[in-house]
Amino acid sequence: MKKSSLAFLVGAIVVVGGGIWYMTHHSAQPASGNKLNGNGPQGPTTVSIIAPKRQDVPVVLQANGTVTPISTVDLHPQTTSTIAKVHIKEGQFVKSGELMFTLDDRTERANIDKAQAQVERDRAALADYERQYKRSMDLLAQKFIAQGAVDTLKSQVDSARAVLQADIAAVRGANVDASYTAIRAPMNGRVGAINVYPGSLVQMTTLLTSVTQLDPITVAFTLPETSLSGLMAAQREGAVPVQVTLDNSTLAVNGKLSFIDNTVDPVAGVIRVKAQFDNKDTALWPGQYVNTKLISHVLKDATVIPQNAIISNTRGTFVYAVDKDQSAKVVNIKRLYAFGENAAVSGLAGDEQVIVDGKQNLRPGGKVRVASADKPVDTKVDDSKQKG
Repeated sequence: MKKSSLAFLVGAIVVVGGGIWYMTHHSAQPASGNKLNGNGPQGPTTVSIIAPKRQDVPVVLQANGTVTPISTVDLHPQTTSTIAKVHIKEGQFVKSGELMFTLDDRTERANIDKAQAQVERDRAALADYERQYKRSMDLLAQKFIAQGAVDTLKSQVDSARAVLQADIAAVRGANVDASYTAIRAPMNGRVGAINVYPGSLVQMTTLLTSVTQLDPITVAFTLPETSLSGLMAAQREGAVPVQVTLDNSTLAVNGKLSFIDNTVDPVAGVIRVKAQFDNKDTALWPGQYVNTKLISHVLKDATVIPQNAIISNTRGTFVYAVDKDQSAKVVNIKRLYAFGENAAVSGLAGDEQVIVDGKQNLRPGGKVRVASADKPVDTKVDDSKQKG
């Protein structure tokens, strides 16, 4: 009994050991016809292709901008006086020349009266000298007086006439001083905060209020210096349209490019520009941040391919194309402008079969098989090909 049990146990061990040996040795051997193994030849990679397109591509530039008024004027008095009356309210829209503040003008009016009286006195003196000179000319003709006396009277007439002209100028100066007591709007615009009231003592350093022009209005923003040549060419051809949209709003306002700065910022590599907009409905307000968009130029008959076909690494920027022998070849390109899912590029003749899907498993010279339209391409990365 003990011998038969021992024999059965030994037989079982032999059977199990043989099975383990068979499994380990046969599983380690490569299957016949397996071509995807790193030790065997590599099969073709399934890819999808696309032909480059030819089309005109508008180059759209976008940037964040700030609404800036064309002009803002701070109003200061030009004389020391007191406020007699305030004719406007804060936030009011005023027209150019509209009366805003009146200062106490009693001193200025008195100076005008004084200057005018001086003019009348000197005009009477001049008339008296002119009568004396006329009589002296008659007496000189009769040889009753000497020529020297006539010359003296002539100089007195000229002097009196000059004094009169000086007094007339003094009257004009007094009128100018009096005009400083009426402060008017320098332009059409909106009044800011008013800092004085009737009875306030003001000096030349006192800020009365400010007037800001709101229509038209400008938006200032910066663009990359690489866009400068296109902007200059577009501006020479005519008005460059610019569109702005407000944050968190679909409202769009259309205007045109009005200013390109004369220098490029060498640190940031940008150029400062401005666009002007009609703002009758005051949709744009000074200090607002807006999104700007403009078309600097158009790439005529550009070569366009999908952006996901482009590969960029340490070797440069390139795409894979299907060669005549159904292998992958590298075509170096330059990305001119990217828009949406596509990009305008240079370096392609236009008749290539550019590989779009499946390129992640390719190496230069690797065989490819173009997938049919109803069979999707495997976009998973083959580790063996990446390591190889």
